Amino acid sequence: MEFNLKRVADFIHRADTEELLDRVTIYRAGMEPAALDLMEGELDRRGVTREEIANHNEERLVTAILLPDGTALRCSFCSRPAVIRARGWHKLFGRVPIIPRFFAYCQNHMQRDKQKKSSNSDANPGGEDES
Repeated sequence: MEFNLKRVADFIHRADTEELLDRVTIYRAGMEPAALDLMEGELDRRGVTREEIANHNEERLVTAILLPDGTALRCSFCSRPAVIRARGWHKLFGRVPIIPRFFAYCQNHMQRDKQKKSSNSDANPGGEDES
């Protein structure tokens, strides 16, 4: 895969600060050195201090699931670090469960999944299938 510095720079300028912080801390081991330099420069431009970067790294190391290479497991639904793995179903057309599998959830998606499950149980308190 070719490293395109212009595309990376465009992405960095559009990315939100939290994503840049994740990439220079918890995903650092998997990043190109030139991309890291650009990201750190962008964080400096946005006024993020080295202390804030270090604090972000400490927070992520406490909650994230780390892989053997030292990087964090990514959420199955976004690029944030996963904080929990749970069994679920791969669904055909988003409705028909066909293959059991594990999903990785970041803090945001874990909360959304809990809300979705609780709203489904509220709508269907008996637990019967709605056919």
